[in-house]
Amino acid sequence: METAMNEAIKTTKNQVTKTKVESYDIARSDETLHLATDLAKFIKENKLSTTVQGKEFVNVEGWQYAGSRLGIVPIVDHVINVSTDTEIKYQAKVTLFDMKSGHTVGAGFAICSNKEQGKKFYQEFAIMSMAQTRAIGKAYRNILAWIIRAAGYEPTPAEEMEYGGNQPDAKGVAITPAPQPAAEPAIAAAMKAVPAEPTMAAETAAPTYATAAQKEEIIRLLNHPVITRQEKTKMLLNINRLDEERATQAVAKLRKAIDDRENGQSAAA
Repeated sequence: METAMNEAIKTTKNQVTKTKVESYDIARSDETLHLATDLAKFIKENKLSTTVQGKEFVNVEGWQYAGSRLGIVPIVDHVINVSTDTEIKYQAKVTLFDMKSGHTVGAGFAICSNKEQGKKFYQEFAIMSMAQTRAIGKAYRNILAWIIRAAGYEPTPAEEMEYGGNQPDAKGVAITPAPQPAAEPAIAAAMKAVPAEPTMAAETAAPTYATAAQKEEIIRLLNHPVITRQEKTKMLLNINRLDEERATQAVAKLRKAIDDRENGQSAAA
């Protein structure tokens, strides 16, 4: 009787083992295509993507999920402080380890600096952490980009899209704007909501930057068909410099511009 019970318990354990979450083999294209389908569902259900100019970029958590299903895990090799007297800057290196083969299968390098646009008031630990996060996304991108693309997303980590160049927040390359049509005053007014180069007094206190929800609403409005590509690009280049008040103004003026243009098109029709 006891022997039969032990056999039953053993059989049950084996069945449980067989029902584990399926893993995939990166060397087999048929399996990785199934992973792409699973990945697309996981990213959508858990909201692990960021929309930039109408395109979907996967957050690092989505890349990590894809890697985990393949048995590939990230290992932080080093995080080096390369700061100067006037800049907080970190460099990170991450390697990818395949648990099935026991070999390193990829690597990624990344840096983060407080002189990047929108990161002027970041604390040192946040700069160091972002360098690691970017390196993880970069490492996975080097070997899994085609799987992310097959899942219907852009093959660049969302965190990498945040990189605005190693320039001070308020001192970019001067660009002479193209003349705006006279019939588009509302968008021009929304552009004025973007702050100009901060004064010395403004630099002494950290501003309250626009919330993620405000930025998402601005991006949603910019994707409207009546907004021109030039207008969208100009606003997106400056979106990380908006504080909460100016973001609210920009949303209101973009909505008015869209309504005015839609009404104008209806009248013309």
